[in-house]
Amino acid sequence: MSPFDMLPDCLCKCKMKPRGVGGLVVNAGLIFALPLFLGGTASAAGKLEYNRDIRPILAENCFACHGPDSAARKANLRLDRREAAIEAGAVAPGDLDASELLARINTTNPKQVMPPPSLHKTLTGEQKDALRRWIEAGAEYQLHWSLIPPARPSSPRVKNESWIRNPIARFILAKLEEQGLRPAAEADRRTLARRLSLDLTGVPPGPADVEAFVSDTSADAYMKFVDRLLESPRWGEHRARYWLDAARYADTHGYHFDNYREMWSYRDWVISPFNHNLSFEQFTIEQLAGDLLPGPTLDQQIASGFNRCNMTTNEGGTIPEENLVSYTRDRTETVSQV
Repeated sequence: MSPFDMLPDCLCKCKMKPRGVGGLVVNAGLIFALPLFLGGTASAAGKLEYNRDIRPILAENCFACHGPDSAARKANLRLDRREAAIEAGAVAPGDLDASELLARINTTNPKQVMPPPSLHKTLTGEQKDALRRWIEAGAEYQLHWSLIPPARPSSPRVKNESWIRNPIARFILAKLEEQGLRPAAEADRRTLARRLSLDLTGVPPGPADVEAFVSDTSADAYMKFVDRLLESPRWGEHRARYWLDAARYADTHGYHFDNYREMWSYRDWVISPFNHNLSFEQFTIEQLAGDLLPGPTLDQQIASGFNRCNMTTNEGGTIPEENLVSYTRDRTETVSQV
């Protein structure tokens, strides 16, 4: 008896300039370019990757009952480890008929189908096909992405070499050519100025700045304009918005009357490290425990306000222990996510 029997445009012209927290933030060209040459290429070409194509399916539909949590595990079956899945008969690399996983996701018997109807989860035809192709190809697993050393990809060949101005552009053009597309015409300077300013600072450029960029005939006019935007205090304000969202910053309590609370000093602190290029290590330390550092400065104490950005309450009828549990859970989840 197996365990299953027991179950029911201007992109190419943007050069990277490390700025922001520890140099992790780069400019618009790289950010917008990434999906063009990283997103979905292997799937479209027929080559599957466990982390990208298979793990999400199993994590969403299977791991709750057949994953790492021994307390919740059903039928002593683990699908998150290759050896365990093979030993249980769930997966037989290269052998579709012997892989019970495929039989269970394809059966119409409500007592045997996986995921069970009670979970209200249903695999799509595309997901089932991906699992079939994955097992047929050998059912290879991968380590978590953070444990896989990054490897520099080889530069793809392109037909229109004259369009290439930096290595990123080569990847973009290769994907465009693969899809039978051609790059858009180069934008005029006023359009470029607007795009750059909105992306790097979140606000439109001033008329004088636009005219200065348009009339600048030097070879590095573009990069000088980028540098000018990065030196603006608006840069830090714009980038800080994303961190403040992740840190769940708000100017109100969130519970009951949702009344005002004083949090703006933490917001201003987050803006400052971006504008002054504080290292990400220090940025992290000061938020997690700035108040515990030896002889902490006022700014470092303010930085630790990260821990109190969660929803709070000053309503008199609440239960202190319940609030403490809620605050602790929220802080743990937020630290893990950011």
